[in-house]
Amino acid sequence: MIQFTRFALRNVVPALVVAMFAFGCGGGGDDRSDPAPADLVLLNGQVKMTDGWAEALAVTDGRIVAVGDTATIAKRTGETTRVVELAGNTLLPGFHDQHVHPIYGGIIYSGADYTNCKIEQGSTLDTLLGVLEACVGRVSGDEWVTGGQWDASTLGETPNRAQLDKVSPDTPVILNDTSGHSAWANSRALSIAGVDAATEAPEGGIIERDANGEPTGVLRETAVGLVRQHVPPPTAEVVRKSLQWALEEMLAHGITSYTEASNGFVAGGQREVETYVQLADEGLLKHRVRICLNWVPDGYVAGDMDAQGLITDRRDYERDRLKLDCVKLFLDGVPTDSHTAAMLEPYAGTVAGRDDEASRYGMLLIEQETTNEIVTAADSQGMTVKFHAAGDAAVRSGLDAIEAARKANGMSDLRHNVAHCTFIAKDDLERAAPLNATFELSPYLWSPSPINDDITAAIGEERILRVWPFRDVIDAGALTVVGSDWAVVPSVNPWIAVEALVTREEPGGSERSFGKGQAITVAEAIDMFTVNAALHMGHEDQLGKLEPGFLADMIVIDQNPYDALTTDIHKTKVLMTFIEGELVHEAL
Repeated sequence: MIQFTRFALRNVVPALVVAMFAFGCGGGGDDRSDPAPADLVLLNGQVKMTDGWAEALAVTDGRIVAVGDTATIAKRTGETTRVVELAGNTLLPGFHDQHVHPIYGGIIYSGADYTNCKIEQGSTLDTLLGVLEACVGRVSGDEWVTGGQWDASTLGETPNRAQLDKVSPDTPVILNDTSGHSAWANSRALSIAGVDAATEAPEGGIIERDANGEPTGVLRETAVGLVRQHVPPPTAEVVRKSLQWALEEMLAHGITSYTEASNGFVAGGQREVETYVQLADEGLLKHRVRICLNWVPDGYVAGDMDAQGLITDRRDYERDRLKLDCVKLFLDGVPTDSHTAAMLEPYAGTVAGRDDEASRYGMLLIEQETTNEIVTAADSQGMTVKFHAAGDAAVRSGLDAIEAARKANGMSDLRHNVAHCTFIAKDDLERAAPLNATFELSPYLWSPSPINDDITAAIGEERILRVWPFRDVIDAGALTVVGSDWAVVPSVNPWIAVEALVTREEPGGSERSFGKGQAITVAEAIDMFTVNAALHMGHEDQLGKLEPGFLADMIVIDQNPYDALTTDIHKTKVLMTFIEGELVHEAL
């Protein structure tokens, strides 16, 4: 008999009427009078095609076999066909998040790790300390309290270890800021790590100090590793639970494929990759996943030192939907209160207590010659490079390295990825297309938020007019994709991002805006999650469109974002998510 999904059963009568009517009527889009029964048909909806809209779609063996009007597609219904009555809802291609940290998101939000202390972004100092006190009460013995996230602009005071010591004098504490590029440790944590006035900052790192030269407890970039390497990594069970929770969260928001942007940040590269492989082998990994392997260990996890070995052996871990064909390079930091993003022009001021070159211009974490060599080597091995490049000087460095690789190896289909791109010099906008490079702009911070207040204070009002310059890069003809950078942001929901890309305001609209002149259209925003993402991944003939022959990675949503009020787009609810025609999420 015909199989209906639970979603469709709420509309069984209309679906049966349509099916019976369809067998007696003709329709456009299919000249055969007796097409073979499909595995899945979706009827009576708004189906987004490349050049217009259809009503229905059919899937067989994981691929779209027909798109057209309901009467025609209903002819493909057979005894074992699953019929989904769309009831006017919208069907779109699945979304690809090009820059996300699912295990980190799961650690923060799933509750799998009781030692993690979740601080709401934008919390005041009093709020943060109140939450931290409760978190300290949950641990015992030699256990650490980790977590975050704190924002300098909303604390009301400059962070100092003494503030944390008030609620945790004996338990070691280290909390990430929202960006993940700075951390705040208490005195106990610094003591365990042996960080004191005599400790020199590692290359590419900063130890903030008071007037007496004593560490304040705030660590930047690679200096975070001085303390973090002493924190016991989460167990394999915690990593697995965190990842599984995050996978469900992303499916619920219509994300059918994604790129893990920095493998190893939470539990070490080996453990995280092995967790992915375990889930894939058990049939629990439904997404299409690309993992970016750090070219060098980040120093955050004790013993996680064999980054090159993981890259060399990457083929051993790959599965049908799991690829390890990307490497990650951190070219700079972030343009917040830390002033660690590399800028071509000086910051609006300097960091309190510092008047060095890094305080004025930020810092490139890798020498250009070294970056060129790494990118050229990765390119020759068929691996895509993802750069962390927030400042315009770092973006330029990434483009220079891609250019060096093209000169050495020739052009290829590999689309190296300059990620974040908070600021891009106008002279560099048109360099990406000839180099077959991709600009990835992220995170989901194209509207007012605490971290953007930090960026505005650091950079100044004038340059903020071109922050995350989507309009500029699209007009320059560059391939442009988007990534959430979740859990740097509190939600992985792409519909918040789509609205903010169009309005550059808070969800629902606001008087305040952020980079308003860089707003784009709804169609351009959705294309970046679908068509552009598929092109960047080299899957343009498989994914990103609802066309015959393409894989049936698709989502059913409760409103048509092309017609909705722009200030309502963030309310979009994903009703169903399919990957290769398999229903992998259904809203309750």
